[in-house]
Amino acid sequence: MKGAVLLIGLVPVFISFWGKQTPPQRLAEVPMVSLEGEAQGTTYHIKYPDAWQRNFKRPIDSILVTIDECLSTYRADSEISRFNRAESHRFERPYFYPVLQKSAEIYQATNGAFDPTVKPLVEAYELGKKSRDPWQTNVDSLLDYVGFQYIQFDAVSVTKTKKNVRLDFNALAQGYTVDVLADYLEKQGLTSYMVEVGGELRCRGERSVGQWWKVGIENPAKPGGLQTTARIANRAMATSGNYRNYYRQNGETFGHIINPKTGFSRPDALLSATVFANDAMTADAFATAFLVMGLDETKRFLTSHRELDAFLIYRNEKNELKTVATDGIKAFME
Repeated sequence: MKGAVLLIGLVPVFISFWGKQTPPQRLAEVPMVSLEGEAQGTTYHIKYPDAWQRNFKRPIDSILVTIDECLSTYRADSEISRFNRAESHRFERPYFYPVLQKSAEIYQATNGAFDPTVKPLVEAYELGKKSRDPWQTNVDSLLDYVGFQYIQFDAVSVTKTKKNVRLDFNALAQGYTVDVLADYLEKQGLTSYMVEVGGELRCRGERSVGQWWKVGIENPAKPGGLQTTARIANRAMATSGNYRNYYRQNGETFGHIINPKTGFSRPDALLSATVFANDAMTADAFATAFLVMGLDETKRFLTSHRELDAFLIYRNEKNELKTVATDGIKAFME
């Protein structure tokens, strides 16, 4: 569940391009291009100031299709789906390998709290949610097929060392998609933009003179409403939460962000984790990992990983909604 709320109505910024002389316009007069559409079961929004009003929607939609052809578990013909049915796979597109690299990095950093081989457990959760049949009794057997240590890869191919292990990149694929689209815009010469896919986003430059991009963070107690807003520039942001996608069965609550070590989504005070990082894939993956780790472990983790900033929303022992922000982001929260 993605918890970023996009704030529309952003002001244009000046930008120059190769081979042309920038028109004699003031910075705030450069018109903003706004693109939007559907992708990956959600929506995307892209904004960038461009004096020539170039529209990149067609190539962007083409990139989105190609990413789905590689990483979508909802497509039976995608690369990841074919790998999940096989024992090995030779990469056909440039998107599989970078996501495996990032998965390995964050799997190690979080001591396995982030693990993209959690797919069998996710499927059991979804089946239990639909049928209301007890699925918890199968968890021990499903855990036999969870473990990123069973995945080996290099720049050419990926192999599983244990049968029936399967990958699911939903916890970082949207963040990675944001990065791919941002890199595309930069290759077109853009130095200011906002790219958002399903609530994960990355911003560069200013939205207007002296003004950063402004993004809302959802209130877990009032889904759809704002808890706060953040001003960001030259950074990415992603939010994960367990307060929407969950169900109750036999007096227990099951959330969709599952601990790959236990097979369950353990009850915890932490409701929402918003992570700020240099790239959206990193922010997306850590936001998921923090929901697995819980409030106390996440706070300890952040004290030794100053390259990340986070805004955490939790309930205290009195059931009151509280927040905590790392030092690096406090000044930019409103």
